[in-house]
Parts: sequence; structure tokens; C-alpha cells
Amino acid sequence: MRKYVIVPLAALLLAVTAACQQGIPKEALELSQESLQQRQLQTRRFDTTDEASLLAAGAGVLQDLGYSLDHSDTEAGLIFATKDRDATEAGQIAGAVVMAVLFGVVPAVDNNQKIRVSLVTRPLEHANATAVRVTFQRFVWNTQGQLSKIEGLGDPELYQEFFERLSQSVFLTAHEI
Repeated sequence: MRKYVIVPLAALLLAVTAACQQGIPKEALELSQESLQQRQLQTRRFDTTDEASLLAAGAGVLQDLGYSLDHSDTEAGLIFATKDRDATEAGQIAGAVVMAVLFGVVPAVDNNQKIRVSLVTRPLEHANATAVRVTFQRFVWNTQGQLSKIEGLGDPELYQEFFERLSQSVFLTAHEI
């Protein structure tokens, strides 16, 4: 009697488990057009295989731009840097004043932010070159000390300025100027 209950129950359990195993949808692993454009904005190719020199030049550029180096790993080809900035926006302040006057409530407004930069180098094996990818993010805290925003920065001018300075630094270093 027990065998007659266990076999159908086991078959039902296997059927339910198999139905749950759908796998990863194919489109989940494909990059969107926006993602590819962002990657192109963030990445440049340098005709050198000397990753250590690129990292040193990148660290120098970041420091010149006011960033503090938080972590670097030459073997892994990584640099992380940050800088603190004021995040106060006039529109938020005006809205808070209106809310305080009309309703007697003082809402939290953005107060300070930390800009974080990640720089990664990657050798391009068949090209005798190195790819450098840099990403900028900002973390914003409000007047109540709560994290109110985390967002990537996608301003093309920001990336253009960084890579122009990096190119100049690499050129000057290579020519010992």
C-alpha cells in the first residue's frame, strides 16, 4: 500500500521540479544597444602592452581631477577612486521651503555626494594593445543621512575629458617629457 502512494508522489514531485527548470532566457544574456553605446563611451584602446604605465597615468589623471585613490591593484589592472562634492540643488531647496511654509513639514533634500571612479585595464591579445575602461558613479545622501540616489554618470564630455588627459599623460610619459 505504501509503495502505491510513494511512486505517484515521487513522479508528481519530479514533474513539478522539471517544470520549474526553464533556464536563462536567451535575451537575458544579450547586451542592449544602449549598453553597447555606454561601453563604447567608457572604453578606449591604447597601443601599448604596458598596463602598469597606463594604470600609473590613470592614477595621476584622477588625482589631477581631485580624486583620492581608494584602492589599486596593478596585477588585476584596477583603480578605484572617489571625491566628495556638494549635492545641494536649488529646486529641491525651493520645494522644501514651500513644503515647510504650506504644510509645516521639512522634507529631506540632497546634501552631499561621493563620485566614484573605477578604472580597469585589459590586454588585447591579438592587437598588442590595451583597453582602458573607466566608469563614473555618484552616490547622493540627503540631510537625514540616508542614501537617496545611486546612478551612473553618462555625460560624454566627462569621459572625453578623462581620456584626453589620459592620452596626454601616456604620450608625455612615453616620450619622457
